[in-house]
Amino acid sequence: SLLPNALTILGVCLGLSSVKFALDTNYGMAIIAIGFAAILDTLDGRVARLIKGTSKVGKELDSLTDVISFGVAPGFIMYFWILNETGKFGWMVVLIYAVCCALRLARFNLTVIDENETWKINFFEGVPSPAAAGLVLLPLILSLSGLIQFENYPILSSITILATSILMVSKIPTYSLKRILIPRHLAVFLLLGIGIYVSLLIFYTFETLFFTGLIYIFLIPISYFHYKHKAKTSLISSVEEDEEDVL
Repeated sequence: SLLPNALTILGVCLGLSSVKFALDTNYGMAIIAIGFAAILDTLDGRVARLIKGTSKVGKELDSLTDVISFGVAPGFIMYFWILNETGKFGWMVVLIYAVCCALRLARFNLTVIDENETWKINFFEGVPSPAAAGLVLLPLILSLSGLIQFENYPILSSITILATSILMVSKIPTYSLKRILIPRHLAVFLLLGIGIYVSLLIFYTFETLFFTGLIYIFLIPISYFHYKHKAKTSLISSVEEDEEDVL
């Protein structure tokens, strides 16, 4: 379990470093640090399962890391950037977001999936904390991209953070990207897509991150209806099995 836990600890360092970058008004590097922390958060669980190095310590450490890197750090970044202009209200918004992130992670740790509903492993209950961090930072990313300039960034940022906080503690099902299984014959196309995406990140960093955030927002209602369809299908299958057992 040393390797996955080391990746988790590295995620903590990146999350805290993003706050330091924000203090230095280097907001571009702050966003990049959060991005790398999100990548490590995706990898540590996969690596742990791959090498059979899962542990209770790793599970708890992962949650604590998420609170720091995706609950506390993004809030501080947004406060140092624009929310401090709103005074006490801006700090209250940051506190609400951090509390909602902690509550969401506590609920996630207590979630138990029934053996008859293994399909639910492909969904989260509410927006996961790494994705929430990206959504919270969208106004800053939009500003750095130069695509559109708003005059009321404090208001836009406050609304974005509050909406994301509600989505985190809600029970809206969202896709779990950690559990996606790619068929072997599609691996080449996946690698090609990753190469194109990384190239876009290198040359159009903030523009690419902004459109990535928009795509995720559009995926939320799709995941909701997909979840409802899967739940209905599962219920029908279980009813048919019960009827066969009775017969």
